[in-house]
Amino acid sequence: MSATIRHTRLFASALTAVALLAGAACSSGEAAEPDAATAAGYNLTPEQNRISTDEVPDIAAKVPQAIRDRGTLIVTGSAGTVPPLRFYADDDKTLIGSETDIAHLVGDVLGLDIELTAADWAQNFVRIDSGEADTFISNVTVTEERKEKYDFATYRLDSLAVEVKKGSGITFSGPKDIAGLTIGVGSGTNQEALLVEWNEQNVAAGLEPAEILYYQQATDYYLALGSGRIDAYVGPNPSSSFHALQTGETEVVGTFSGAGLDLQGEIAVLTKKDNGLIGAINDALNHLIENGTYTQVLERWGISSEALDASEINPPGLPKKQ
Repeated sequence: MSATIRHTRLFASALTAVALLAGAACSSGEAAEPDAATAAGYNLTPEQNRISTDEVPDIAAKVPQAIRDRGTLIVTGSAGTVPPLRFYADDDKTLIGSETDIAHLVGDVLGLDIELTAADWAQNFVRIDSGEADTFISNVTVTEERKEKYDFATYRLDSLAVEVKKGSGITFSGPKDIAGLTIGVGSGTNQEALLVEWNEQNVAAGLEPAEILYYQQATDYYLALGSGRIDAYVGPNPSSSFHALQTGETEVVGTFSGAGLDLQGEIAVLTKKDNGLIGAINDALNHLIENGTYTQVLERWGISSEALDASEINPPGLPKKQ
């Protein structure tokens, strides 16, 4: 068994133990809400009892005919190690989390079955380019560069976190605070682009450079952070907060927008540009926001603070690097 899989299983087992203990503590009082975003309510099993909604024929009719005829929407995303966004259930093979719940709700509105697939970050873009997948739903930030090749329909605010080993003494209030640190980040992500930009600014200002190390799987950074190979990790705020809360081994010492300090980033469903699908997805997301099922999903996974009032197509994104 690889170290990555072993760590994922240990993490899932720890969450299950916390849930059982919390459930026992509630047994003499008021019962916890099912699937609530608390240690007692996280459902880590393959049987997710997902929130669902009805098909909306007028919206479903906007889906390109080839996809309607196939009857499935093929969704690609990260390889499944980023709770609570997209990760494997306790059977180590079923993808669950807020991103998969959103995908299934979109499928409900469009009258399509959802086929979930997983790949490393950069490979997901290749799958969209080749037509192997219809959508990329996995904490994808809107950027101006990506908008040249892809269409976006937003569904969540993009907040990033600086996660460190508990008690490290490291703080973060702005770009200067990364100087001299060894920082882990996902390769090819917008957070990588921000770190590289900040590092260049710091060096130009005479500050000590940061060393940036790259990881494809979130479980790899858990191991690196725990062993001291990195001082900090910059990744999605929901996953960092989830990990810190459930393990007690790390802490979030700062958050910021995924689009930088001057623009609020947004997470979106990504499709190949001009393939005719994004309009239907945008309408589906706005229907989910209006009927309340969107809110229920965010509450279920503890990320209500990142809710949007409405989904937009191709809003301003992270600027291109000059």
